[in-house]
Amino acid sequence: MAVGLGIKAVEHGFSAQFYRFDELKLQLKADAHLPPARLRRRKYLSTALLVIDELGFEPMTRDEASLFFRLVTYRYGRGAILITTNKSVRDWTELLAGDEALAAAILDRLLHKAHVLNIKGRSYRLRDLEATLGTPRN
Repeated sequence: MAVGLGIKAVEHGFSAQFYRFDELKLQLKADAHLPPARLRRRKYLSTALLVIDELGFEPMTRDEASLFFRLVTYRYGRGAILITTNKSVRDWTELLAGDEALAAAILDRLLHKAHVLNIKGRSYRLRDLEATLGTPRN
């Protein structure tokens, strides 16, 4: 679904970038030393839509959470962020190095004017596999 929304954004004339969070985290670490003027040219900051996939499979360190906060803060009001995660909002403190204040600040920016889609149930990938194998669905 996230890829499809990114494709639709491009079809409507917007720029979009897709990152798995582990890849984005490496890029944020590599760019941590850059001054703001050079940092703004990075694709993850300059694109109209930033799609971040698989956020939350591993908790962030304090430094990683700070870099993520910097990303969210910079993009706030300047560009859209689409995040896929298997974590509920109430679990984000744990995800963000256990820092309640940082989690609140990030969520404040992410959830302001946001559309949250909470998808429950079995994965579409598993449903397709079950259909192929003839396994009954629940």
